[in-house]
Amino acid sequence: MDGTGADETGSAGFVRALGERAVVLDGGLSNELEAAGHGLADALWSARLLRDEPAALTEAHRAYALAGAEVATTASYQASFEGFARHGIDAARTRELLALSVAAARASGSRWVAASVGPYGAMLADGSEYRGRYGVGRAALERFHGPRVEALLAAGPDVLALETVPDVDEARALLAVVRGCGVPVWLSYSVAGGETRAGQSLDAAFGLAAGADEVAAVGVNCCEPREVADAVRRAVAASGKPGVAYPNSGERWDAHARGWRSDPSFAQDLAAEWYTAGARLIGGCCRVGPEGIRGVADVLRAGA
Repeated sequence: MDGTGADETGSAGFVRALGERAVVLDGGLSNELEAAGHGLADALWSARLLRDEPAALTEAHRAYALAGAEVATTASYQASFEGFARHGIDAARTRELLALSVAAARASGSRWVAASVGPYGAMLADGSEYRGRYGVGRAALERFHGPRVEALLAAGPDVLALETVPDVDEARALLAVVRGCGVPVWLSYSVAGGETRAGQSLDAAFGLAAGADEVAAVGVNCCEPREVADAVRRAVAASGKPGVAYPNSGERWDAHARGWRSDPSFAQDLAAEWYTAGARLIGGCCRVGPEGIRGVADVLRAGA
């Protein structure tokens, strides 16, 4: 599975690697920041550190790179013009902070930088990113995502990560926004019970990427590990693209108690199963830290 080469740099190298082997993604940025003592209780979440302590982001990215991750995913998941405006940050400064998310990831020494484009619901900070169906139309979603995607692209990432997408409507808006963007994109849904979070067919959801030249890989993230293998098989079949797999730890967030419940079910050996299902971008999401990613990297580089 491992065939890394010195020429695997930039967007072209990223796409080439996907056609040849498994690429190791990083894990949850927020949990690594919290482990280092940074509070993330406000609505900006990890994006707060773009404003307050960007060096902490680079250190978190570097921890994953040292653990074997090849891709650093930026702290822009929760970052938006609307969200920053609520904290008194104007549009010009927001563009600077979005660019800083790419620079902070690049400074970690990771092979590739993926600019995170989180869903509209992440900006609302009310859990609706796990429900979708926000009550706004596709045009409004395109107006929301367009400026932040433009700002991120101007900073020069190697790839865009359209991640934790809860429903087909938002996926359509995102794919419209990135059409002709000039860098590869991966599209990743958050799923539950074999459907999108909005209760839609995964086959239809993944199939949206089939005709999108920008999309280099399709799959799932921020879901339970047990959901991954079947979803990835369906993603590959419906899209004709390599699969993406980076679930969370399997623990459940209790929004009322503000804490994690249940036991983790993420296990590094599952990476071999996800690879067999067709995943070529493999890592972890919430509550999966550097040691979890180290284990994934070891499994993949040992040939599973």
